[in-house]
Amino acid sequence: MTTIVGISGSLRRDSFNSALLRAAATVMPDGAQLVIGSIRDVPLYDGDVEAQGIPPAVAVLKDAVAGADGLLLASPEYNNSIPGVLKNVIDWMSRPGSDIPRIFRGKPVAVMGVSPGGFGTMLAQDAWLSVLRVLGTQPWFGGRLLVARAQNVFGPDGAIVDAAIKEQLQRFVHGFVAFARAVGTKKGG
Repeated sequence: MTTIVGISGSLRRDSFNSALLRAAATVMPDGAQLVIGSIRDVPLYDGDVEAQGIPPAVAVLKDAVAGADGLLLASPEYNNSIPGVLKNVIDWMSRPGSDIPRIFRGKPVAVMGVSPGGFGTMLAQDAWLSVLRVLGTQPWFGGRLLVARAQNVFGPDGAIVDAAIKEQLQRFVHGFVAFARAVGTKKGG
């Protein structure tokens, strides 16, 4: 079974990006699963807190990502860049620095996102590349999912009502899973 860990970069209860991640879980290919991690209990990064030990919510996410075949980020775009809460989670997961290889090195990562604006999350996705590069991940460049005008894509229950977007999401997820499997095969996994 190919396991992908998904993390939404929004804390909002009715987050479009969380809804997109839940929708991704419903279109996974056979033999693959999407496990959605929560960032709700991750504190703001503080070196003093780190000196006392990695917070439990961070340890859970780190172990989940370390054991997964890939990482899927559903990233909002705030002020033309990455959301602080999701960057905070990635920063925590990179602590201590000696843990970066276990969590991120060679890990297939894809970024998708949805926004109410007209350009989706293009600038946030571009901004994530330098972060993913410094952590030594293997970003997937086989496709982009930039969902714009979220208010027209999701119904009141959070389900995707736009058939074309649902089809794009399925192609995106299937492509990323195939990439993650290919990377795993190269690593002997």
